[in-house]
Amino acid sequence: QVQLVESGGGLVQAGGSLRLSCAVSGLTLSTTNIGWFRQAPGKEREFVAAIISTGTSTYYADVVKGRLTISKDNARNTVYLQMNIVNGDDTAVYYCSAGAPWVLRTLQSTYRYWGRGTQVTVSS
Repeated sequence: QVQLVESGGGLVQAGGSLRLSCAVSGLTLSTTNIGWFRQAPGKEREFVAAIISTGTSTYYADVVKGRLTISKDNARNTVYLQMNIVNGDDTAVYYCSAGAPWVLRTLQSTYRYWGRGTQVTVSS
């Protein structure tokens, strides 16, 4: 059974940092592409970042480029999203997802597995 469990969310001040984790079971990270998405209040869920199965390539939404970093530890079967210099627009529920073809990495409909999300709230 495939499970993705996000953690690390919480309340953070604007300008601060936070690291989200996604613990993956039932899948082998070395052969699975992983994505992070987020959904802010009243908005649709949007793509944030993705990392290819080999770990050799990453991709980011323009709005987070340079501030958020996706990485993974295959030995721990865990994917991370390091969030730096956060701002109010980063307030959202963050979801980890798995299984999309790399060429379709930004399309949530192509991801087969999803976690339940972790809330990130940025205070001013």
